[in-house]
Amino acid sequence: MESISLLLGEALSPYLVKLTPSGAHGECLVTLKSTSGAIVVERAFNQAQLTDKRLLTDVVDGLHRDVLIAEGRLEPCVIAALRNAAQDKILASRN
Repeated sequence: MESISLLLGEALSPYLVKLTPSGAHGECLVTLKSTSGAIVVERAFNQAQLTDKRLLTDVVDGLHRDVLIAEGRLEPCVIAALRNAAQDKILASRN
């Protein structure tokens, strides 16, 4: 778990990352704090998401997105619009 914490800390710098066991089924609470100590993002993940490299990449991407939203640098509706545009491109390329 410590190596995962180090990886997350490196990937999500300058935020301070704290991993806390949570739940009866091996869930883990990931807390990102600003350098001033304020909680920016807090999310629970399944243990498997943190131990599989591919899933861990998705976790980091999701946390990056959540930080952008929490800081007001990205609106959730922009994410939805980008996803819809990407799906439209995929559908158009199939036709």
